Amino acid sequence: MCYVKSSRPDRMRINVLVSLEGCRFAAAYFERGIFMDRQYTKIDIVRSILDEELKKIEDEELKRCAYVHLYGVGQAAAFLAMKRGFGREFAELAEIAGMLHDYSKYVLNDEAYHAEKSAKYARAILEKGKVFEVEDIKIVCDAIYNHSRKQEIGNAFCEVLKDADEMQHFFRNPTENYFFEKERIQKLMKELGV
Repeated sequence: MCYVKSSRPDRMRINVLVSLEGCRFAAAYFERGIFMDRQYTKIDIVRSILDEELKKIEDEELKRCAYVHLYGVGQAAAFLAMKRGFGREFAELAEIAGMLHDYSKYVLNDEAYHAEKSAKYARAILEKGKVFEVEDIKIVCDAIYNHSRKQEIGNAFCEVLKDADEMQHFFRNPTENYFFEKERIQKLMKELGV
């Protein structure tokens, strides 16, 4: 983890608690003159890597959809994890899984077997970050691999990702019946008291 502290608005001190490569995004903020008093987390590392890939998408509509869906599912997954009583570290991994779950669909513009392919790319991204435990990578990648199997009930982590995916699709347009009528959405609405 990287802690970035500024004692003056024009100066920044970086205390690196992981490899410098793992916190290269903090250096990028410094180089651009962006100064913040905040803790940089694993989410920031993945976001930095993912953003570089999303910026390469040439089709502007596909790029917009990618940002909205991937980050929307990530935030929904973190919310659901916390709502279901899991800790902050679980929620952090859930957000990361959400951010990467459709990588293949958007970055590679390839929908065929996108869950399986996205899990493969997620593993490479998480290993590149150099701050993830082997078990955490497995948990995230297993959930991504299985997220399209909505009719199957998986472990708690997988279910958070599946529900977050459906939740983002539904709240993108709550008047659209296609997602509203799905059993998973109806259960989720009841769980959330909506």
